[in-house]
Amino acid sequence: MSASWYRWEGSDLILHLRIQPRAAHDEIAGPLGNTLKIRLTAPPVDGKANEQLRKFLGKQCGVAKNQVTVLSGDTSREKRVRIASPRILPPGVTLGK
Repeated sequence: MSASWYRWEGSDLILHLRIQPRAAHDEIAGPLGNTLKIRLTAPPVDGKANEQLRKFLGKQCGVAKNQVTVLSGDTSREKRVRIASPRILPPGVTLGK
């Protein structure tokens, strides 16, 4: 059974995230209720945090940043993100589709 902050759609991973911008460093902080908390160094200005999130998750999941799509929450701390065919799974994610 999967955690409530992620689900699979075919080979794509959908994550429900809570973003903390302007953190000391980029990191996956862990589950926070029904979301996965991620800390980013980028400020929440002019899409910089979203761009940093795409790069960070791409690196964490072994995919290019263009395979990471923000589905909802462009201007919110709460986001829904699709990672197309991740090669590496973030901590806490299982293959149980």
